[in-house]
Amino acid sequence: MTGVVPDKGPSGPFVVSGPQAVRRGSTSFNEPRQTVSDKATEIANLLAPTVQSLGLELLGVEYLTAPGGATLRLYIDVPLAEQPDRVVNIDDCERVSREVSAQLDVEDPISANYTLEVSSPGVDRPLFTREQFERAIGESAKVVLKLPQDGRRRLQGEILGVDAEQNTVTFKVDNSPFTADVENIDKARIMPDWAALGLAPTKPTGPAPKQGGKANKKPSNEPAAKKPRAE
Repeated sequence: MTGVVPDKGPSGPFVVSGPQAVRRGSTSFNEPRQTVSDKATEIANLLAPTVQSLGLELLGVEYLTAPGGATLRLYIDVPLAEQPDRVVNIDDCERVSREVSAQLDVEDPISANYTLEVSSPGVDRPLFTREQFERAIGESAKVVLKLPQDGRRRLQGEILGVDAEQNTVTFKVDNSPFTADVENIDKARIMPDWAALGLAPTKPTGPAPKQGGKANKKPSNEPAAKKPRAE
C-alpha cells in the first residue's frame, strides 16, 4: 500500500492504493457512460455505511474504466461537525481502504479488473450531491454533463443556487444563469482561487540570466589558407 502526498495544498489530497486492491473478473472497459455513472452511484450507496462507521463521510465514488482494467476511486472527508479542527489524513485513507476492500471481496459489485483508491478531496474537491453543491454556493466549479443541454456538455462558472424541490443547480456561465438537473451531472469539481490560497505560480522577475561560454562561430565553406611550403 502506498500513500501519495503533494508538496503543496492544505489537507490533501491523500491517495491510498496498492496491488492488494486489484480485483479480477471479466474485462468490460467499454461500458456506456450512463452505465458507468450508475455503477458509481450504486457502489457509493453500498459503501457509505461502512465509511460512516469509521467516523468519516463518503463524499462520492468515481468508477473510471480503461483498457486492461478500471479504477474505483473513493473520496472521503471528516464530518462537517468536526471541520476544520480535524482533517483527513493518510491513516484515515488506509483504514477505509482495508474495510472497504474486505466488503468488496464479499459483495463483489464489479465484474471487471479494477484497482481501489481512497482519496481525500483536496482543495479542488469533487461535488457529487445536491447538498455538496449547496455547501459550495458562491464558489466556481467545472462541470461535465451526462447528456448535452442547450448544446453543451461542459461548463464552468459560479454556483449561484440550489433548488431542493426541482433537484437542480444553477450556475453563472458566460454571465447568464444555466440550470442543470443534479441527475444529469456526470462530474463536477471546485475550481479554487489559487492566488488567494497563495499557490498560484509566480513569474520570474529581473533580467534573464546570461548564457555562459562563447558563441560558436558559423561554419564557413571557404577553404583554409595554405601555408607557404619551406624551400
